[in-house]
Amino acid sequence: MSMTDIEWTDATWNPVAGCSIVSAGCTNCYAMNMAMRLEAMGVEKYTGLTRKSGNRTIWTGKVREDQKSLQIPYGWKKPKKIFVNSMSDLFHKGVSVEFIQSVWDVMAGTPHHNYQILTKQPERMRDVLIKHIGEILPNVWLGTSVENANVVGRLEFIRDTPAAIRFVSFEPLIGSVGNVNLDKIHWAIVGGESGPKARPTSEAWIDEIHEQCLTYDTAFFFKQWGTWGKDNKRRSKKANGRVYRGRIWDEMPGTAHA
Repeated sequence: MSMTDIEWTDATWNPVAGCSIVSAGCTNCYAMNMAMRLEAMGVEKYTGLTRKSGNRTIWTGKVREDQKSLQIPYGWKKPKKIFVNSMSDLFHKGVSVEFIQSVWDVMAGTPHHNYQILTKQPERMRDVLIKHIGEILPNVWLGTSVENANVVGRLEFIRDTPAAIRFVSFEPLIGSVGNVNLDKIHWAIVGGESGPKARPTSEAWIDEIHEQCLTYDTAFFFKQWGTWGKDNKRRSKKANGRVYRGRIWDEMPGTAHA
């Protein structure tokens, strides 16, 4: 586990390493380059998980379950919001149900933390939880990533997933999601893409989501404009900042429209 500068969480915990490219939102994933750097530094956990394709680093599709990391959250005594698998996807098809259960046992055994799990495989998340886990933990938030209208259907699986809190990350927001249905979704994170190959976002696309958050009483968290500002000019992520409609939006579940 490590501290992080991700605005909506306090720390990251990576019991799984490695992933696969599954949709357009994965194209510029920071974790692919990070995994290759960690391998170059001799971190065995990340060996063989990425490869070069032209001038790009991409996932090989292999994943690795890290049994040793399961003990890490027990050492954190101060309550934290913990993003689970910032470098992978707990519900990747290569992660065994037995290991997912082990992660669930850790989260159940550390109720002072809140765990945030994002997946691009919400159908598997739903099925594993219903068929194998069967336990709703009050400190576990379950979410999916939606980058454009092509993958809005992921929300249907999240809606059917037993969870104390359900959320969606509209990041990187690379297209309109339209009048997205946020029924039973407690929290929405919105952010533009960052990095040297970032694709622009649009204020109009953010407006659509914000209006739906108001309609469904969904907490709205604006994470960043990213590399492209609201004026469609390219700057650093820091320079473009996080101000939307004249303010910072840091709403969390249970504090919608505060």
